[in-house]
Amino acid sequence: MTNEILIILTLSIIIVTSPFVSRVLKIPTTPVEIVLGALAGYAGFLHHLHLFEVIAEFGFLYLMFLAGTEVNLKKVLKTPAKLVRRALLYMGILYFLSFLATVNLGLSNIFILIMPLVSIGLVAALAKEYGSDLPWIELSIIVGSIGEVISIVVLTVASATFEFGLDIQLFLKIFYLIIFIVLMLVIFRMLRILFWWYPEIRTHLMPYADNLEQDIRISLSIFFVLIAAMLYLDLELAFGAFIAGIFVPTFFEHKDKLPEKLSSYGFGFFVPIFFIYIGSTFELESLLIDGLIIKALLITALMIAIRLIGALAFHSFMSFKALMLFGLSHSMPLTLLVAVATLAYHEHSIDQFHYYAFILASLFEVIITMVAIKVILNPPRLLKKIFTT
Repeated sequence: MTNEILIILTLSIIIVTSPFVSRVLKIPTTPVEIVLGALAGYAGFLHHLHLFEVIAEFGFLYLMFLAGTEVNLKKVLKTPAKLVRRALLYMGILYFLSFLATVNLGLSNIFILIMPLVSIGLVAALAKEYGSDLPWIELSIIVGSIGEVISIVVLTVASATFEFGLDIQLFLKIFYLIIFIVLMLVIFRMLRILFWWYPEIRTHLMPYADNLEQDIRISLSIFFVLIAAMLYLDLELAFGAFIAGIFVPTFFEHKDKLPEKLSSYGFGFFVPIFFIYIGSTFELESLLIDGLIIKALLITALMIAIRLIGALAFHSFMSFKALMLFGLSHSMPLTLLVAVATLAYHEHSIDQFHYYAFILASLFEVIITMVAIKVILNPPRLLKKIFTT
């Protein structure tokens, strides 16, 4: 009971103080929450109780849900074929460069799977901070959605491979995943036809004047139903949460403020708990392990570099500055990176040294990338003078 009270008080203090610390240090809130979580864990204020882990997991799933609310499937399906081809080229470049880096640097084959991971969970945080109407954020969300599906498929297959090996269970899980994706496409198509013929259904489900918060209730009901479906099929829960989020802007466009309402709940409470938990799982004593920081920085540098190079696939769409911001926005696959590293470690595909290296790299990526984006968008006076002379 004492540990539970201590965790509640510590979480409350970090959630309240992190925005103030962020303003003072002039860095985004997310890395502040991660670092404060690590410090609190090291000081013994945060313990790994089951309830804490469950709430943190919910925070992660809610973050993926919010990432989905940034994606309007109708607009994505209208994406020009040229842009889709560039997105696939971008993902191909990421995997090709990861393969080259892994072979030339003598790294474990697991790096080929991990380094190209794309997650738009933290892109949602960027959209919250800088606005979702910026061209590089819009492109990041569209391309990231394609990359996220590919990454989660890779994560699901990797998870099944670690668990079952090349067994019938692996192919069964892949089959379930394909069935789920096809079923979701069919449901999206049926709902689109239904709402086209009977548009009044939208306003009955989510009325304009909604003093019962019906829009929140229905959104979260979709969220929980798809989480339950993924649990039943034993598939990656994050994928279900992401798909659930897509329902909101795709079929309830008249509630244009709904994603913002859902976001305020998430970023005000659940999502910070997830980031604090991630920080608390990293043992600061491991920083003393010889070569760990160098290895983590190498992973960070490689993951950022391949995305900046891959971003050149969109050179005809944006300016060089926007390309840099786009590449950086995909350089924080924190959630998927931690998930795959944890799976690989538990199944003995990587040792503890590389597990810590991946966790530390995930923190470095968030901190370095968030700060870099902030500097590029609001360069200090010295940089302004350099660029103007």
